[in-house]
Amino acid sequence: MSRKKKLKNRFLSLPSDFTFDELVTLFGYFGYRLNNKGKTSGSRVSFVNGLETYYTHRPHPGNVVKKAALIDVYEYLVSMKIWEI
Repeated sequence: MSRKKKLKNRFLSLPSDFTFDELVTLFGYFGYRLNNKGKTSGSRVSFVNGLETYYTHRPHPGNVVKKAALIDVYEYLVSMKIWEI
């Protein structure tokens, strides 16, 4: 199984230890890039793919993404028809 497929399967299991770095990689697989909004943006970041943008917050103080945020990401990917059920 490829690393891409393993990461997608891991994401779908909604693990409690899914990191922000893994989220960046996952979005990268779908053609999105991480966009920090400058020095004054704080933890607010966006993932951009052409005209499509997904806004979220970088987790802190740790690097683990909360389960609710993972669900939001999944719903976004499905609603944009990026991720087929």
